[in-house]
Formats: sequence, C-alpha cells, structure tokens
Amino acid sequence: MKTKTSRLIGNIGVQVVIAMIIGAAVGFIMGEQASMFAPLGTIFIHLIKMLVIPLVLVSIISGAASLGDSPSAGKIGIGTFGFFIITSGVAVALALLLGSLFQPGNGVDFTAHSASGLMKVTEEHGALPGVMDTFIGMIPTNVFESLTGGNILQILVFSIFFGIALTKVKGEGSKPILAALNTIVDAFVWMINCVMVIAPIGVFGLMADSVGTFGFDALEVVFKLFAVFVLGILLFGFLFFPLLVQLFSNVSAKKFISVMKKPQVMALSTASSMATLPVNMETCEEELGVSKPTASFVLPLGATINMSGNAIYYGLVAIFFAQMYGIDLSLGAYVAIIFTSTLGAIGQAGVPGPSFLVVAVLLAAGIPIDGLPLLFALDRVFDMIRTSLNITGDAACAVILDKYTKAE
Repeated sequence: MKTKTSRLIGNIGVQVVIAMIIGAAVGFIMGEQASMFAPLGTIFIHLIKMLVIPLVLVSIISGAASLGDSPSAGKIGIGTFGFFIITSGVAVALALLLGSLFQPGNGVDFTAHSASGLMKVTEEHGALPGVMDTFIGMIPTNVFESLTGGNILQILVFSIFFGIALTKVKGEGSKPILAALNTIVDAFVWMINCVMVIAPIGVFGLMADSVGTFGFDALEVVFKLFAVFVLGILLFGFLFFPLLVQLFSNVSAKKFISVMKKPQVMALSTASSMATLPVNMETCEEELGVSKPTASFVLPLGATINMSGNAIYYGLVAIFFAQMYGIDLSLGAYVAIIFTSTLGAIGQAGVPGPSFLVVAVLLAAGIPIDGLPLLFALDRVFDMIRTSLNITGDAACAVILDKYTKAE
C-alpha cells in the first residue's frame, strides 16, 4: 500500500495536478498579489521554449528522413495534413451545432464590459492573410532568421525539405548524419526530462498568477459560453478522437483515453502545445506504440498546425456574439465562419497567448467585435482547455497513421 502511494505521489502527472489545485487556491486567496509567483511559471516556460525549437528542427528532419525513403512517405504526409484540416472543420461544425442548440449568447448583456478597457480591440487584429499569402509566408528566406525568430511554420518547411533531401543522397554519406540526428533527439529528450522535474513548481506559478489576476468572477458573465465550450471539448476529446482511434488504429479507445491523461494535464497547465510536445512524444512512443519516425514527423507538425480546440472556440464565440446582438446568420456567414475558423486554427501558433484570430472569424461573418475584451481577459482559461484537446488530436493522428505506415 505504501509502495503504491509513493509511486502515485512520485508520478509527475499527479504532482502537476496537485500543483494546479494548490496554485488555483493560492491565486483565489491572494488575488492580484499572487502575481509574485509568476516568475516560477515564466522560468519553466522559458526552459521549455529553449529546448523546443531545436527539438522540432532535429526531430522533423529525422522523421522526414526516416519516412522519406519509404513507400509510405507520401501517404503519411498527405494523411497528416488531411487529418488536421478535416478534424478542424468538423470541430467548427460541432461548435456551430452546440451554439445553435444551447443558445449561449441569448440574454447576455455586455454593455458593462465592452468599454472596460481590458484590451483595445481594433480591426487590425482581425487581419487574416489570404491562402496564397499564408503559403508564401511558410517559406523561409533565411532559415537562421526563422530559427532565431521562432517561426515554427518556416522551420517545419525547411526541416521536411532537408530531411527528404538526406534520403536522396547517394551512397552511405547520409547515414552518419541520420545517426547523429537521432542521438541529438535523445539528448534533447534527456534535457527535457530534467526540466520536467520542476514542472509542478512552474505549474503552481502559472495557476496562481492566472487565477489571482483574473479570478473566477469574470466567468459569471460568460458562464453559459464556457459551459458549452467545455461540453464541445469533452465530446471531441473523449468521444470523437477516441472513436477514430478505435475504428482506424490498433489501439483501443479505452487505452488511448487512459494514457493521454499525462500529456493532457501538462497541456491544461501550460496552455502550450509546444511545451507539451516532449511529453506527448514520450506517451505516443512508449505507451501507444507509435514508431519513432511517425511520432517525430506528426507530433511536432501537429503542435504547430493542428488546433481543433481553437476551431471549436472560434466557432462558438462567433455564434455567441451573433446571438447576443440578435444577428440571424446566413448560410454564407456560416460558411465564412467554418472556412475562417479552420484556416485560423491551422495558422495559430502552438504557444499560449490571446487569440486575436477570433477577431478575423467575427469580421468574416459580419459580427460586431465590441464585447471581445472580456473574452481576451479570460483567454488563458479557455486556452488551457482547448490546448488539451489540440494535443489529443495530434496523438490520435499519430496513432492512426502509424498503423498504415507499419502495414507497408
């Protein structure tokens, strides 16, 4: 009994959950003074960010090189992008359905909050680049500048291109490089495991600061939106993705739900797909049996462009404000919401921060943006929840595609 208890307490996932609870309690009691603990969270996030960019670079190169010489390379590449786009579109459709059913915006009065000065919202924040501009922006003109600037999409494009190029080198010249890349990935994993030792301390600081700064009072105004949002996340994360895994992979839905708790807790606490990437990779490889090449390719890519949780948020917020202002959305408006939400979700970086892309969704459907400041103030709360769904989708994609990769 003592051994079981000590193992449970020694589990990093359990420690993170305990830290979240304690941090939330401290933030609630201390209020804004809890911001004194913010540096603990900042140090933890900075340590993760220090390692994530080079880890993404080498793991994508390694994964693309491992897949590039196999007949399944094209299938897994197209399958990954197809999975992310389709599931993001389904997520928006679910959000619109739930919003229409539960009417979270009816009877909400935002007049006391729209001019609160929490954040100045302008139409500039809603500028969403066109499809062609998005593709052009993904191509780096200087890869070293992309690395120092942390432009993940440009790093991904270069890494995939370079990884495939290594497989086309004649002779044995590329083998030492591939072996070195795998060694570097293992070294980064070791470093990240060291950083994860202080994860509970960092999570405590993040939660104390968030709850102390925003409290729970602001949720009262948008409680119905929050409740419907959580319902959508639960349906997608514990029904839709597990069902896909059950039907299209060799992993059972029950096992998938069980082992994903650890990365989900990490995503919930850090609100960052990138910060959760190492834990997600470890879970997929060691507990879900995903091959290293597939995990190294799919998961870093997913942490950047797979944002089904964000898609649900964008769709629900659009419906929420349309109902609040009494706007009857046309079929064209619904199409605009689905398209813009899907594109915006894919373009959203995998790091915590205000979701200004939601402005683009509202503008595309002709919905006023006056009441957005309050939602931006609560963005950390929403971000924590939607990130846990984002990384669940990444893992589901990796598990499903790995089955068909191994089959060839």
